Amino acid sequence: MEILQHHSTLATTLRERRQRLAKMIDFPAILWSGQRSSRNFPANVYPFRASSHFLYFAGIPLENVAIFLHGGKLELFMDEAPSSHALWHGEMPKREEIAQAIGADGAFPLSELPSRSTGAATIAVQDVTTYQQQTQILNRSVAPADGAEEIDGELVRAIASLRLCHDPGALSELRQAAAVTVEAHQAGMRATPTAKLEAEVRGAMEHVIMAHNMTDAYAGIVTVYGEVLHNEQYHHPLQPGDLLLADVGAETPMGWASDVTRTWPVTGTFSSTQRDLYEIVLAAHDACIDKIRPGIEYLDIHLLAASVISQGLVDLGILRGQVSDLVEMDAHALFFPHGVGHLLGLDVHDMEDLGDLAGYEEGRKRSSRFGLCYLRLNRPLKAGMLVTIEPGFYQVPAILHDQQLRSKYQEVVNWERLAQFSDVRGIRIEDDVLVTEEGSEVITAALPTHADAIEQLVQ
Repeated sequence: MEILQHHSTLATTLRERRQRLAKMIDFPAILWSGQRSSRNFPANVYPFRASSHFLYFAGIPLENVAIFLHGGKLELFMDEAPSSHALWHGEMPKREEIAQAIGADGAFPLSELPSRSTGAATIAVQDVTTYQQQTQILNRSVAPADGAEEIDGELVRAIASLRLCHDPGALSELRQAAAVTVEAHQAGMRATPTAKLEAEVRGAMEHVIMAHNMTDAYAGIVTVYGEVLHNEQYHHPLQPGDLLLADVGAETPMGWASDVTRTWPVTGTFSSTQRDLYEIVLAAHDACIDKIRPGIEYLDIHLLAASVISQGLVDLGILRGQVSDLVEMDAHALFFPHGVGHLLGLDVHDMEDLGDLAGYEEGRKRSSRFGLCYLRLNRPLKAGMLVTIEPGFYQVPAILHDQQLRSKYQEVVNWERLAQFSDVRGIRIEDDVLVTEEGSEVITAALPTHADAIEQLVQ
C-alpha cells in the first residue's frame, strides 16, 4: 500500500484524533471497516469502500478489520492474508507493518477481538456480514447509526462532533480531491464538442479521476436532463441547444471526497434565455459564498439563495410579487426545491448515515415546508467545516404540472413568460467552500463559474 510509505504523518494525525475522542467518551469503542459485497457470484465483488467512521481513526481502507479505541489508544484487529492470496492479489503488508503505519498501540488477530468487547460501543456497519459480526462479538443488538442509543448514541455524537471540523490531515486530502475534480470537469467541457452521448463526456471526466488513482465519490450526474436532480442515465444524445449538467466528484484513496457541479451549453454558446437564468443561479452562488464565515447560520445562507433566485425570476417576469413574500410562501421552491448544500468530508453528504444528527444543530428538526424540507444542513458554521454551495434552477415536470401547486402559486407565476425559457431544463453551479477563521475559501475556485469563461472552456 502506497500510504505505508508516508506513515509518520498519518500516524500523528490519527493519534491526535483518538486522543480528542478520549476526552469526549470514557468507555471503549470498536469500529469495523466492513467487507465487500458480491455482485452475482461470490468471487465477483463490488469495489470495497471502508466505513467512513473507521477510516477517520484508522486512515487506511482495510477490509474486514476492526479497531479498539480506549483512553486515546488504538489496537488493531486483523487477520493476515492467507498464502493463496498472493497468487491472485500480490503480497499484502503484514499486520505489524499496518499497525506501525497507523500508530497502533497493539496488533492482534480478529479472533482476539471478543476479549475487548465488554462495555464497548460501536457504530453499525452497513454490510450484512459485518453487522452480524458486530452483534455476535458484542453479544447485543446494534441499532442503525441514525437510531443509536445509550453508549452507541454517545459514540455517534462524539464522532459527529469531531468530524464536523476538519484537521490539517483531512484538509490535505480534501484539497487533493478538489484539484482532481476541477481537472475532470475541464476535461468534460473539452470533450463535449465532439461527443455524441452524455456517456462520452462522463467517460472523459472519469478518465481523469481514474488516472489519478482516485475513484468517484458518488455516482456522477452527466446529463442534458438536469431537472432530474440525481440523474444516473448517460445514454441521451447531445443536441444543439441543450445544456449539459455535470455533477462529478473525485474521492482520494483514503476516502475523502469532492463534489462539484457545472452546467454548460453543448455547442459552447448559451442562448439568451439560458444565459439569463444561468446568471441568476450564479448570482445566488456568489452571494452565498460571500456570506460564509464562522457563526453564520447555514439556514440563512439557504434563504439568501432563495431570495436571490426569487429576485432574479421577478426581474425576468417569471415570478410576481415581493421577494420576501415569495420566499415566505416557498414560491422559489417551484424552481429551486433542494437545499443549498451540505457537509463534505469522508462522505460526499458527510455523516448522513447518522440521519440529521451531524447536519442539524441539537434540538432542531427538519421543516415540513415545501421550501425547506430538503435542507441537509441547519447549524451555525464553524471554522474548519467544509460545505457545498449549490443553488440551482430547474423545470421539474412533477412540480410544475402538479395541480395543487399550480393552484397555490397561480397568482405569482407568469406561466406564459416561463414557457419562453423552455430550453432550460436544469442549471446548477456547485463549489466546495471551507469555512476559515476570517471567512471562507473556495477550494474548487480553479474551475471557472462565469458564463463567458465556461463558453471558452467548451469551445
